[in-house]
Amino acid sequence: MEGADDIKNIKSLVCQFFEKMGFDLQKAEVFLEEGVLYIKVKVEEPKILIGQGGIVLNTIQKLLSKILKKQNKGEFFVDLDINEYKEKKYTYLKEMANSIADEVALSKKERELEPMPAYQRRIIHLELAKRNDVLTESIGEEPERRIIIKPK
Repeated sequence: MEGADDIKNIKSLVCQFFEKMGFDLQKAEVFLEEGVLYIKVKVEEPKILIGQGGIVLNTIQKLLSKILKKQNKGEFFVDLDINEYKEKKYTYLKEMANSIADEVALSKKERELEPMPAYQRRIIHLELAKRNDVLTESIGEEPERRIIIKPK
């Protein structure tokens, strides 16, 4: 999968996928960057497609990935975002992590975060790895796995 025609075909498949589910897309953007096929869609009622904590969104992403990989040759990872949910969540997690890290660095007391999915923990670990005043560690078993932020 490399050309503009492949991207057009994928965009068409994405539109058909959502239409068959009964959703009219207000906007659909598809692009490939470093082995990741980004699919950004906008719909009128996103809550149904996102679900609590993004669980429905993740399921749709997996399903869409299987469909697209069956139709197109090549290795790529599918990243679906609906109404910029993931983008907003990413920004929120980074800001929250830095805010809590500031508290930990100041108070010298560790903080335990609420359980969260692996992709969210990864965002926090990567964000706080840039700092030299705190350390992060994941503890527990899924689905209760969580991060502890410790002073360095």
